[in-house]
Amino acid sequence: MRRCVLLGRLRFVTTIVAVDCMGGDFGPSVTVPACLEVLNRHEWLRVLLVGHQDVLGHVVHPRAEVVHAEEVVAMDDPVEVAMRHKKRSSMRVAIEQVKEGRAQVALSAGNTGALMAIARYVLKMLDGIERPAIAYPLPNVKGGATTVLDLGANVDCTERHLLQFAVLGSALDMALKSRDKPTVGLLNVGSEAIKGSDTIKRAAELLREAGERSLIHYYGNVEGNDIFKGTTDIVVCDGFVGNVTLKATEGLASMISSLLKQEFSRNALTKLAGLAAMPVLNAFKAKVDHRRHNGAALLGLRGLVFKSHGSADQMAFEHALSKAADAAQNQLMQKIESRVQQAALLF
Repeated sequence: MRRCVLLGRLRFVTTIVAVDCMGGDFGPSVTVPACLEVLNRHEWLRVLLVGHQDVLGHVVHPRAEVVHAEEVVAMDDPVEVAMRHKKRSSMRVAIEQVKEGRAQVALSAGNTGALMAIARYVLKMLDGIERPAIAYPLPNVKGGATTVLDLGANVDCTERHLLQFAVLGSALDMALKSRDKPTVGLLNVGSEAIKGSDTIKRAAELLREAGERSLIHYYGNVEGNDIFKGTTDIVVCDGFVGNVTLKATEGLASMISSLLKQEFSRNALTKLAGLAAMPVLNAFKAKVDHRRHNGAALLGLRGLVFKSHGSADQMAFEHALSKAADAAQNQLMQKIESRVQQAALLF
């Protein structure tokens, strides 16, 4: 039974997150301190620390519980190995906590392919949704973030898949950002209706119809630069394009940071210029810092699962955990189920 916590005048329902503490590049050295830090900030949060008892047994917190799992899915494990030969992995046990109702959401920094496959096998897909999607926020110039999906779960998508992504993304945005009508853009090579592949054109027709039925708030076609302009709240695309966009964004941020460091270390004059520009540069760095936006939602499943960067440090994992907890606290699963039921005729 979920209980309520009163903080001032606000009423919070206790939310339980199952965390795969063994996953990612750094495992418990990052995940455990991140969990403890977030627990200390949110009295309504409980965490199930999933991993080997010998590694996690020393962790003590009144709202943390260790759930034993003797195996670990390595970052380079093939999906088949994770699925068939590691049935007691921390990743799988964390997801099983959601299926069994012991947690409202699971979080892992582990192998993305394995996480998607295990989550789909354990939780199954929602009725009407054919494929899961990975949704992730990319920073925009408005100071917020544009939610983009799919970011790699599905390379080839039909027009129905893109419509389903729009419905799922709208529910996610409503839950995490409290928007009543988040706008949806369809990524294309141009904003004109005549442009794009046949699949994109058919998807535009479906999205337009969904907009007319008030199932989504459809904006129209958008281009790649619109993601960073914040033209729409949500952008839908196939997983190949989305993943390339994500990796290019991360690479660009790293390149700019590296170039600035090189330029401002050349001589005394450039060092002085760099010192004067530091406040602006720090503000820019904060906006494009992927750690502050860490936490991708795996949407379309019969339960909530979030994915952290495998290379996440403590700060990044804290952001992912907070986002996963907020999603559950704001009833993302219920919002998704409601939206999917309303849009079932179009799927």
